[in-house]
Amino acid sequence: MAFPPEHELHKRRLGRNVGVGVTLALFIVLVFALTVVKVTRGDPMQGFDHSVRPEMATQDTEEGQ
Repeated sequence: MAFPPEHELHKRRLGRNVGVGVTLALFIVLVFALTVVKVTRGDPMQGFDHSVRPEMATQDTEEGQ
């Protein structure tokens, strides 16, 4: 039993799916690279939670008080 020949529409869809897949993979690589750079820089990575924390205060804010 032979498979019927592939329709032209399926070939176009395959090209689009490959394009979307490559774009998604590039986006994932970009997000991963930015994460690695941020982690390796060693900067404080505490989120903003609307509370004052002395360890996050800069020299300017300490002098201004």
